[in-house]
Amino acid sequence: MQRLLILMSDTGGGHRASAQALMAAFTERFGDRFQVQMIDLWSDYTPWPINQIPKSYRRLVTDYLWLWKLAWRTSEQNAITGPGLRLIGRLAQGGMRRAFDEYQPDAVISVHPLMQHAPLRLLRHKLGSTIPFVTVVTDLVSAAPVWYHPQVDRCFVASQEAMRRAKAAGLTDEQIYTCGLPIRPAFAPSAGDKAELRLSLGLERERMTALLVGGGEGMGPVAGIARAVAARLTGDGRPAQLVIICGRNEALRRELAAQTWPLPVRVEGFVQNMPEWMGASDCVVTKAGPGTIAEALICGLPILLTGFIPGQEEGNVPFVIENQVGAYSDKPSEIAAILSRWFGPAQAELAQMSERAKALGRPQATFEIVEEIARLLEERTAPDRAG
Repeated sequence: MQRLLILMSDTGGGHRASAQALMAAFTERFGDRFQVQMIDLWSDYTPWPINQIPKSYRRLVTDYLWLWKLAWRTSEQNAITGPGLRLIGRLAQGGMRRAFDEYQPDAVISVHPLMQHAPLRLLRHKLGSTIPFVTVVTDLVSAAPVWYHPQVDRCFVASQEAMRRAKAAGLTDEQIYTCGLPIRPAFAPSAGDKAELRLSLGLERERMTALLVGGGEGMGPVAGIARAVAARLTGDGRPAQLVIICGRNEALRRELAAQTWPLPVRVEGFVQNMPEWMGASDCVVTKAGPGTIAEALICGLPILLTGFIPGQEEGNVPFVIENQVGAYSDKPSEIAAILSRWFGPAQAELAQMSERAKALGRPQATFEIVEEIARLLEERTAPDRAG
């Protein structure tokens, strides 16, 4: 059994979700051939203040967005990030060495932008290790340069723009694989009956259904959007219902669950069955997180984007609009108006967007990634077996 170590960190929910998707795909495709383990390298194996990075991320992108914008723009300047990454590597070297000694991996998989440079420097230049190191970029389009390192064995990206950025960072065609984002195997193109799935989830069977998602942390103006949508659809007399997924934001869940709504509304916290909720819905209303976009495309859901984190999610908005699989507005009244049109006179357009979304989705991406990693390991170990 070969040991694979996935490096992630909880700066947003997407990195953990990507790691879990890869773990599930390895198990489904290869059974017990691989022992796959995931660690939060920054939180659990680095000293203060580096181990505070995950905790500070959410506050940055909600309360101090100007500072996040500055940090993102700075990350695009190699002359600045290079020395910073080397300093982080020196400070974190002891903890990272402890992690590699503890897990003794046969290959390392990074799903976080800050986990290429320092770990690779330690493995290649300090420990003399030649074990395969691969990066799975979990940003859809606007991936920062720190994602890319010319010494990785494989770099998996999800779009042509991400591939272009990888090449600009010095990676070769042989290193780069364009195959989509790692999404849990449970997500699949919708083949079942939406009405029956709604019934199984306790929703009204025949109503058009909008799925409002705040991400894993329940970020953004979810409450304001929900109220505007409910009022508009009720006023239009649309036979519609709304599902609100609040993620880990328990205060938001309690607030919305206690409200009296003019149409059927289902409020949920953090859910484990998102594929079912997407399968039961006619569209998804969400900020421009790459994971949710990829999941929605696989499920054939038109996407109404309501906002984005500057830098890392910026390019996702034109990606959705230019591929004609959704729309964008950050104003609750306009979001409500778009949904009213989709659920009323533009239902044919909604159906067309659904078909385009299915065509654009990459349901096999996660399996393509793990199969290529398995091939890489096979290539590396074959000479040893022959010897």
